[in-house]
Amino acid sequence: MKASLPRPQHDSYLKHRRQAINQIVLPVILAALLIVALAVLIGIATFRGDGDVARWSAISAIWIILPFMFAGLLFLALLGGMIYLMVRLLGILPSYTSLAQEFAYRLKGYIKRFTEISVRPVFAIDEIGTTIKALIGRK
Repeated sequence: MKASLPRPQHDSYLKHRRQAINQIVLPVILAALLIVALAVLIGIATFRGDGDVARWSAISAIWIILPFMFAGLLFLALLGGMIYLMVRLLGILPSYTSLAQEFAYRLKGYIKRFTEISVRPVFAIDEIGTTIKALIGRK
């Protein structure tokens, strides 16, 4: 006793179903059939009496290597672009890096001076406490 829900029969649903079949299912099935037909054709051409197995193996190797070659070329172009940009950047950077280093040294001096000034009262109170303890301890 399975209850089945009624499918909608309005025009937009039917149009959606047709589009789904025409735009998704049909191209996938056709591509799969084309690949299977191509594989069968290659098998028949290769392994019949006068088929040249070496030629087909070379063609297969080419098709396997081609994507890697294109990826390598893309990587090479990307690496070349990065090297070019680094050369251009290194031509500009030395003057700016010396300015940044000078600013960092100056900032370091300000921070060191500020910390010494901010710690001075704490050390003074500690010194007074130590002096009082020494005076009380003598008697």
